Amino acid sequence: MMARLPLAGRRIHIAGSISPDPKIATKVDVEAARQLVEGLVRTLIKRGANFVIPIDVDKRRDADAMPICFDWLVWQTLHANLVRRPGDIAGPLAIAVQHYKTEDQIPEDQAQLWDRLRDSPLVEVENAAQWNMNSKRMEIQARSGDILITLGGGEGVLYLANLYHAAGKPVIPLDLPLTTDHEGARQLYRFGLQPAQAERLFRTNDDQNSHAWLNRIRFPARQKVDERVNQFIELLEALEPPRAFAVRLLNNKHPDYRPVEDHFETVVRPIIEGELGYRLVVIDGEQAFDYPRVDQEIFEKLHRSRVVLADITGGRPNCFLELGYAFGRALPTMVMGRAGTDLPFDITTFSGLLWDDSLSLKERRDAFRTHWQAIRNRPPLVSPEPLI
Repeated sequence: MMARLPLAGRRIHIAGSISPDPKIATKVDVEAARQLVEGLVRTLIKRGANFVIPIDVDKRRDADAMPICFDWLVWQTLHANLVRRPGDIAGPLAIAVQHYKTEDQIPEDQAQLWDRLRDSPLVEVENAAQWNMNSKRMEIQARSGDILITLGGGEGVLYLANLYHAAGKPVIPLDLPLTTDHEGARQLYRFGLQPAQAERLFRTNDDQNSHAWLNRIRFPARQKVDERVNQFIELLEALEPPRAFAVRLLNNKHPDYRPVEDHFETVVRPIIEGELGYRLVVIDGEQAFDYPRVDQEIFEKLHRSRVVLADITGGRPNCFLELGYAFGRALPTMVMGRAGTDLPFDITTFSGLLWDDSLSLKERRDAFRTHWQAIRNRPPLVSPEPLI
């Protein structure tokens, strides 16, 4: 089996804008930022990444007609580099987020490009229904994306960053001179320069901490575009994968401990980490703690995990508490238990996987994959839909 590309299938969202004042964002600086975005998108396609891209008007600066946002540049670069995409990448290449007026607002010079992409299987369109509000579209973007990259911008960028952070997704700000230094991405960057705050933006798996990485991507004006792109791709590939939080039996004196341990190490971990690209998080007291209390450690990491794998073998009250929290957070949750586990009524009505350790390893892994595919897009227990 070929090694999984670190960015394969991960949805990248590049967000931001330039100041309307050319004295704040000079044409030279804007062109340099656009070259960086173009280079990033081109390389990300080759590395198997997918994208989240808004569809909207193409606003221009009065002074020099420079595009204020980068969205159509991303679409153009994506369309021009389709041949670079590996052939085995799952999911649509791009999630396009629009509102009900969008089709009437497509720039005339982009209409042909958009029609080609919209009508292909490469693009999946998400609609903000009747809403013509940036906040509603940003909520969809944040729900769809895996990694947020920001440059320039203002309050919208800060709002997006908070949405991504709340969902436990990395936020990477660039300190490019596209706005004043106390706005949008530049404000986020300065926030991250405080060593105690840097890891709240993103975490990495390599030997460099988040604070060191922020300093590496400061990008002085003398640095060439190719060097900037390569350095930024290094950071993206070093990011900690999305978390899959394990709720499971951890008492090694319990008679079911060994079967549960075997199930997680031979079935769950190889599929979740090796095939699906998550990092399995187990709070068992053996890993480094980020918080002073065990209960805080559990619920902070559970709160910002992307999926939850809840095995209720042994029927411990703390597992049901964590399972209920996951349901309340509307996190994608897979419920499991060893065959023969006595399930409470509320759990018996919820489709789960009763794994049988008398089966072969292949049969157990196949059963796990089949159940994952069946429930991974399951709607939450309570609909989050607004009144109107």
